[in-house]
Amino acid sequence: MKLYYAPGACSMAPHIVANELGTQLDLENVDIPNKKTESGADFWGANVKGYVPALKLDDGTVLTEVGVIIQYLADQKPESGLTAKAATMDRYRQMEAVNFVATEVHKQLGALFNPKMTPEMKEVQHGTIRRRLDALEKMLAGKEYLASNKFSVADAYLFTVLNWTGGLKVDLAKWPNIKAFQARIGMRPAVQKTMKEEGLVK
Repeated sequence: MKLYYAPGACSMAPHIVANELGTQLDLENVDIPNKKTESGADFWGANVKGYVPALKLDDGTVLTEVGVIIQYLADQKPESGLTAKAATMDRYRQMEAVNFVATEVHKQLGALFNPKMTPEMKEVQHGTIRRRLDALEKMLAGKEYLASNKFSVADAYLFTVLNWTGGLKVDLAKWPNIKAFQARIGMRPAVQKTMKEEGLVK
């Protein structure tokens, strides 16, 4: 399988999941603005949406969207426990967490990367982000992980997008549960391995 990724982007979530699983992926870095892969190929040919991640399976099928790819990878090794069994309440709770990360944390933080966002728009956006982080803080109260009592795909995704807060100047000090979660997940060997492979840490 080949993962099309950009260092530190949301594609880091499936990269973390693969390392947690011990699943070998071929990695192809993508220059997102220019839509070119490191091999010189046109990225539009791999993903008509034009953004990462995209996972090319051995039969040539391409999967896109973080929430889908991380659950697909974990489903290949159900004994890992990184995703709950299908049709169980645990699975639906995990899907609930993944969707919250995708729509309410990823998309809200990600909007701040837009260079055309005006100061007034940023102020409104920061207000939305604070409300989402207030909710997340409560969701993590008394818990080590987001969706269950052990590490899951939802945690890989949440860690990835929270990792943007430093560069975006979103101070997590107000949310101690979130800050502790970020530090705790960041110490996992698979997470450290992923960040090294993406050139984010030495």
